[in-house]
Amino acid sequence: MAAVDAVFAALGDPTRRRVVETLAGGATVTASALAADLPISRQAVAKHLAALRRARLVRAERVGRETRYRLRPEPLGDAARWIAGVGAEWDERLADLQRLLADRR
Repeated sequence: MAAVDAVFAALGDPTRRRVVETLAGGATVTASALAADLPISRQAVAKHLAALRRARLVRAERVGRETRYRLRPEPLGDAARWIAGVGAEWDERLADLQRLLADRR
């Protein structure tokens, strides 16, 4: 559960969600390229990337003098499965409530 907690904590920030959306396109991107698309400094982007790395949502790869970042989608799948499980539980509870109400009519 700690891994899913880290994903939700990382995605709680709108800038980090935007970085994830950018990386979801599949290309590797430098922090400078990300900063060019965001209203924040390269240093701020680096801090957001560090938070995403701690949550294992991005992978860093050194290419020459640059560090390029790529999305690691597996933790997103873990979080989606957790959400689906909670949603299924609530679906069952609501179905039980609907049956109970229908029986009282």
